[in-house]
Formats: sequence, structure tokens, C-alpha cells
Amino acid sequence: MKAPLPGAATLLEASGLDWVVVVLTLTLLLAPAVGVPFEEMLQDTLKSTVVSFGALAAAALFFWNRRKSSEPLRWHAVMWLPLVLMAWALGSMVWSHTYLGGVEAIRWFVFSLLLWLGLNTFTRDNLALVAQGIHWGAVMASLWVVLQFLVNFNLFPQGPNPASTFVNRNFFAEFAVCTVAFSVWLLASARGQDQIAMRSLFMAFNILAILMTGTRSALAALLMLAIALPLILYRYRRPLGLDKWTRKEALLAMGIALATLLIMGSVPTGNPKIQAENRGLTAIERTYFRVASFSADDEFKTGSGSVRMVMWRATGRMILDRPLTGVGAGAWEVDVPLYQEPGEQLETDFYAHNEFLQLLAEYGLVGWLFLMGLLAYLCIATWRTWMAGPDEVEAPVRALALVCLAALLLVSGAGFPWRMASTGALFAIALALLAASDSRLEAVATGGTGGGTGTSDLRFSARMPWGPLHAQVALAATCACVLLAAFISDRAAQSERKIVTAVKIALTISASGDPQNPRWNDGKARMLTLIREAIAINPHYRKITPMVADELARWGDWQNAMWIWKSVIESRPFVVAILSNVARGESFTGHAEEAVKYLARAQAIQPDAPSVRSLEVILLRQNGQIDRAASLARRYLNDGGYDYDLVNAAYSLGTQTGDWALAIQGLTLRSKGWPAQAVDGYMRMGSIYLQQLKDETQALKAFRAAVDAAPDAYKEAVRQKVPQALRSKL
Repeated sequence: MKAPLPGAATLLEASGLDWVVVVLTLTLLLAPAVGVPFEEMLQDTLKSTVVSFGALAAAALFFWNRRKSSEPLRWHAVMWLPLVLMAWALGSMVWSHTYLGGVEAIRWFVFSLLLWLGLNTFTRDNLALVAQGIHWGAVMASLWVVLQFLVNFNLFPQGPNPASTFVNRNFFAEFAVCTVAFSVWLLASARGQDQIAMRSLFMAFNILAILMTGTRSALAALLMLAIALPLILYRYRRPLGLDKWTRKEALLAMGIALATLLIMGSVPTGNPKIQAENRGLTAIERTYFRVASFSADDEFKTGSGSVRMVMWRATGRMILDRPLTGVGAGAWEVDVPLYQEPGEQLETDFYAHNEFLQLLAEYGLVGWLFLMGLLAYLCIATWRTWMAGPDEVEAPVRALALVCLAALLLVSGAGFPWRMASTGALFAIALALLAASDSRLEAVATGGTGGGTGTSDLRFSARMPWGPLHAQVALAATCACVLLAAFISDRAAQSERKIVTAVKIALTISASGDPQNPRWNDGKARMLTLIREAIAINPHYRKITPMVADELARWGDWQNAMWIWKSVIESRPFVVAILSNVARGESFTGHAEEAVKYLARAQAIQPDAPSVRSLEVILLRQNGQIDRAASLARRYLNDGGYDYDLVNAAYSLGTQTGDWALAIQGLTLRSKGWPAQAVDGYMRMGSIYLQQLKDETQALKAFRAAVDAAPDAYKEAVRQKVPQALRSKL
């Protein structure tokens, strides 16, 4: 009972290997490792497809293998947690956002399926194989990160670098830090210097990739792991077989890990985007910089922490307003504009960046039950693991799974890893490892044949009745789910491809600087066809669709811009920025009454939002109420709540009414807030001071500021635009 856990090589040679576990292992490996090398599909769409089809394939194989069996299957109390969320999500489709509720129900269904399959297939004999899949998936994902960091490897389109196959580096780091426990587990089970050296190298390689991202929540989790994992390895050294390591082998493992981190962590990045961030050029420097930023005074005022604080405060108000029912599964992004403080306008995020707050806001009482049930179970599992003693063969498996879940819960406080396919699957698998271990321990405690030791009066596991009819029904249902998954995946891929292609066409036309040129007519027609087809497939895709409308508005095509914006409003009716855009479009196309209606809708949600204030001023001006528009513009500028449109409107109103102080105020704020407009702004100010106010001193200061703001190559050209009388005085 105290023998070390078997290695993967032994498992692969063993007869009777459970191929359901093999499919699950391949799923855990492929989901993080693979990515889309083009922009026409989002990375997590591919990963969600891999996880969904992997889970369904494993389920089909599982039911097929048991089509003639009447042996009972396992059940565990923790299974009720995701199933309750799935049921609530299905119910919320009736009274909340139907599409988003359906997405949430599918997510929790896949989670439940992975958890149940792991519960019924994970044994001590195949645990190392599962750990290998998690570990090597992380290694492949880390390889892309290291290449992106060191040599600017650009195979996968992404946002903040280095993000591997995850779009965003935070998404990768939140996943990778949860896999470290399994890498350590494999290292502890290594035998022989060659295997120890290889596993130590790749464990450090994965940690190095996390350091390269500089993701602070992952770094905090890594610090927790640095404390917890050595204690676990020491306490359970005998069941892990570490007591059989020689001193030379232990020094070899530590030496290779430290050398990898120190040597590769000191190599400067070759990625221009990372260099431009000024957050450290090496992995070690980035780690120091990001850890130091935890205590920065302005982090929660102007940094990324400030953005999260806006979302968290709004989510807190949402929870207080709907404590029992929540706003509905997945509906946080729909309702969050209603709960922001006056003047706040944060509408570009789709998640609260805190899984616990968002769960409570969307699921209400059911969310509370899930969190309390999960935390209670993990506390009991931790106590059971500790009380089993240092020689219990089940203990290291349980301890490392618990550490993985602890890291996941930590990063869940500043991100949304449960909603990412790879990390969500890992969440389910870690719970399955614990649940399967519970079943083995409880079987022994009651005289069964689970093959473990330990005693506990508290039982989580139970037996599920099973027979050939159950298998036939389950297999048919799984086949139906495969067809549904294929349909959903195809529609998602088509929609994303059409939307992204349309956006790329729109941006190409805008970048030409001549969007009205007839040579773009065919491109515009194709772009509009693609976006219409995409919206017909999925009218709820808010993330990218408005970008096409924004470009159309810049070209003056308000009619086409408005129907796209309106399609978004039908799904997300409280997005103030889009309501304001539609109001502008209605105004420019001569529909003043419709413009006022959309303005009223926006004001009812966020009357002090900058876009709403600027829209109000613009509509008043267009309706001939010049004095009132100028008065409001002046007040809003003095309050500090303005955007680009408002400062431009202030300048126009100032010149129109002869209020030169208002015009100068608008130009000053525009030049400071939008540096690309600084040269033009200061030149216009200089002209006002010189021609209208007859103040040569202030005019000279403004012209000098214009020259200073110009790039070196254009300074002389700007100087030549200064009136001759003042040019020599510059």
C-alpha cells in the first residue's frame, strides 16, 4: 500500500488500459497546445471545440464499453454542484437572456460530463497518464510563449504578448499556473537521472513561461505553490517514492530547475511589443516589476486594477439588487451598464474579472449554494487528506489536486478562468481526481475493494444503478450531443469567419485614407454581405460586430452603420456607447425625433457618461439651440466628464458664438487628451490668440507648443505655417 505511484511508461505497457482515459488525456493535452494561425476564428472557439468533442468522444466510448454491463457506476455529491448551475442556466433562458443562458448551460454540461467520466474512470493506475496529458499540454503552450517572448514568434494572432494559443497572456498564465502541481507530481515520480533531469527541465520551463507573462494573479499563485508544494513533497515523500532518491538526484533536480530559470530568465526579449511596455526586458525583470506594482499607489486609480474596481463595484451593486435570482446565467455583460456609478462607462468587458462575484451576480442564491458547497467540500477533502497520514498512498494525489484547485481559486479572483475552455476542463478534472479518490477511500472504509486506505464517517460517493438499457439511452443521447456540437461549432466558425473578414475589409478601406474612392465599391459590397450573413447566423455576437459599423460611420455611411448597431442593441439593450452612436446616426440622417429617443434611452442609463454628454450637446447644436449647447459644453468640460466629440463640439460652438475662451478650452483639452491632434490644436489656438484676442504673447506660446509637439521630421513644416510676424520669435 505504500508503493510509489507508477510512471506513465509502465502504464502504456500495461494491458487493459482504459481508452476513455486516453481520450480524456489527449483532450487535456491538445486543448492548450493547439491554436488558430489566422484571425478568422477566435482561439477559445477552437479550444472549446476540442474540449467538447473530447468529452463527448470519451463519453461515447465509455457507454459503448458498458453497453452489456449491469455493474453499478459511481456517483459523488460534488456532481450536484455543476448540475444545479446547469439547471438554473436552462431556467434562466426563459426569463433572462436566452442565448447567453444557453451558452452557460452547455458550459456546465460539458463540465459535469468531464467530472463524471473522471469519477468513473480514474484509478491509481492511470493517474500518471492523466498528469502527463496536463503537463505536456502546458509544455506545448509554454513553448509558444517562450518563442514569442524571445524571438517574436508570430504564428498565432493574439492581443497582449506573449499569449501562446490563448489570445491574452493572462489567460495562458492562469491556466499554466494550475498545471504546475501536476508537473511537480511527475517529477516526484521520476526514476533515474535521465528522467529526473528531463522532468525538472520541463517543469522549470513551464514556470519560466509564467514569469514571462508577468500576470500578477498567476505570480501570486506561483508564490503560494512555492510554499505548499515542497511541504507536500516532504510529507508524502514515502508514497511518492522520494525517499528512494539519492542526494545526487535531488541536487540534480534542483540544479537543473534553478539553472533553467536563471539562465533563460536572464535572456532579454526580442519582441518589440513587450519591449515597448517598459515592464522589464527579461522574465526575471518582468517578475520583479509586476510584483512591485502590487503596492503601487496608483494601481487602483489608473492601472488595470482601477478597471477591475469599476467592474467589481458594479457587480456588487448587481448582487445587492438581485440577491435571490441574480440577473440570469451569462447576463452580467447585458446588465452591468445599469449598475455602474454615475459617469462611469465601462462597456468593453464581457466578464467581471472575478468568477465568484460574477457567479453570485448571475445565479443569485444558486450561486451562493455552489460556492459554499464547493468550499465546504474542499475543506473537508483537505482535512481528510491530512488525517489519512503521511504514508497513505491516496494522499499525494489528493494533496496535489487540492493545490491545483487552490491556485485556480486564487487566479479566479482577478480573471475568468472558469470560462476558458482549457482551464475550465482542468477544473473539472481536478475535482474528478478528488472525487474518484473519495470513492476508493470510502469503498475501503466500508469493506469494499477500492484499493486504498483511510476511514471516514462522512460519505460523498454512492452507487448508480446501471444496465444495458441505460447504456443504450446514454449512447443515443451522446450521439445527439455530438451532432448538436458539430452544428454549433460550424455555425460559430462561420459567423466568426464572416465577421472578422468584414472587419479586416473595413479596416483596410479606412487605412487607405480614401474610403470614398470607387475602387472600394466591390469591397464594401462584400463586407456588407458578410456582416449581414454573420448577424443572421448569430445576432448576439457583440465583441467584434460593432467595429464594422464604426468604420462605416467614419465614411459617412450612417444607414448601414445604424442597422448594425441596432442589431447589437437588440441583444445588448443597455450599451450606452452604441445607443449614443445610433442617436448620432439618426441625427445625421435627419431623423431628429428618433435621435432624441435614443438619447433619452442612454440618459436613463448613464446621464453623466461622456458619450451621452457630448451627444446631448451635439443634438442641441443641430437643433439650433446654440446658446444652451455652449452652456452645457462649458459645464461638462469644467466637470471633467468629456470625450473627443465634446471637446470638438466645444471648439466649434466657441467659434460659432464668439466665445473664444470656450474654443480655447476645447482645443487645450483635445491637445492634452489626444496627442495626435496636438499640432493642429495648438496652431488653431495660436490663430485665435493672434487674430481674435490680439494677444501676441499667448499666440507665440501656442505656436511654440505646436512646433514642440510635431515630430522632428515635420517641425520645419509646422514652423512655416506660423505667421511671418511671429516666426522669427520662435
